[in-house]
Amino acid sequence: MVTEDTLVDILLVEDNPNDAELAIRALRKHHLANRLEWVKDGEAALDFLFQRGDYADRPARLPRVVLLDLRLPKVDGIEVLEQLRANPQTHDLPVVILTSSKEDRDLIATYRLGVNSFVAKPVAFDDFARTVAELGMYWVLVNRVPPEIRSV
Repeated sequence: MVTEDTLVDILLVEDNPNDAELAIRALRKHHLANRLEWVKDGEAALDFLFQRGDYADRPARLPRVVLLDLRLPKVDGIEVLEQLRANPQTHDLPVVILTSSKEDRDLIATYRLGVNSFVAKPVAFDDFARTVAELGMYWVLVNRVPPEIRSV
């Protein structure tokens, strides 16, 4: 059963615990982390989004946005994005790449796959926290998604 307690607005896919902690703190500061799920690799992200493995019993509802790192164990971020865009249920799900990569090839590859935004992680703590908070506020509070995207 889908209740307010089981909804997830943000899926954070980040293998670096320090970056994840900074992101979660920044989102909490702006009251955007109450409905956040953090997974540490691409396989877990796909399991969460497609309700399989440890997430098989998760309510059939997509998050409002996926914050996706590129350099991930098990399944990298580009492969996660490819699988999301190839599936009709997740094709239009908003995905923001949040990565330390500044490689043009990553930028080009992800936009060709239909990413909604590509953000290079700022190095400085305050800049990183501000960037994540701004992303959260935009994608959770400002951006609107059609209802059919949210329900799987």
